[in-house]
Amino acid sequence: MSVATRTEQPAHVAHRDNHTHRDVNGGWLRPAVFGAMDGLVSNLALLTGVAGGAADRNTIVLTGLAGLAAGAFSMAAGEYTSVASQRELVLAELDVERAELRRHPQDELDELAAVYEARGVEPRLAREVAAQLSRDPERALEVHAREELGVDPDDLPSPLVAAVSSFGAFALGALLPVLPYLLGAAALWPALVVALVGLFVCGALVARVTARTWWFSGLRQLALGGAAAGVTYGLGALFGTAVG
Repeated sequence: MSVATRTEQPAHVAHRDNHTHRDVNGGWLRPAVFGAMDGLVSNLALLTGVAGGAADRNTIVLTGLAGLAAGAFSMAAGEYTSVASQRELVLAELDVERAELRRHPQDELDELAAVYEARGVEPRLAREVAAQLSRDPERALEVHAREELGVDPDDLPSPLVAAVSSFGAFALGALLPVLPYLLGAAALWPALVVALVGLFVCGALVARVTARTWWFSGLRQLALGGAAAGVTYGLGALFGTAVG
């Protein structure tokens, strides 16, 4: 077939319709979204609790900044440790699989062929495919990792990326409730408005990735954050009165 003939062939219908898929792995989405939401909700709840206890402006600002710093470092450390532990476990299992491929190649080939047969591939064809894939040790390792461990050896999550994204997202979210106070506000309501708007916007932005309606996702985050702020304000008022 000539080059001209190949270029004249119509594209697959999925490509003609611009058929694409979102990134569903969530390698960056989960820590970023969780960090931003956690920063917003936790620092908003912290500030409303302190404000409910009739604390002065300086105390509220100090509390908010301390909550921002402590929460951001805690999120980053937790994400780094979690992702690093997961990555180390996967790498250890890959070493085990690599050793098995080297010591028992025929058994591993039979195992891979059985996997394809279980998925409905004709036995002879399944064995031929498994044999072709097993010719290259690194390709064989990749296929076995996907089929047995459910991971891609070339696309393991980065602990540093997870930590940095969590730190930045949490700090940004936690900054919103404090920002009005830093700009001179002396009452709680500006911080409350900014934080609740931020929660709604974050929820709406997440809907662009998850395919949820923007208003549903935004209102869900708004309701959760508002409920947390209301509860902590009441507790702050209750305990502030009792302590006073």
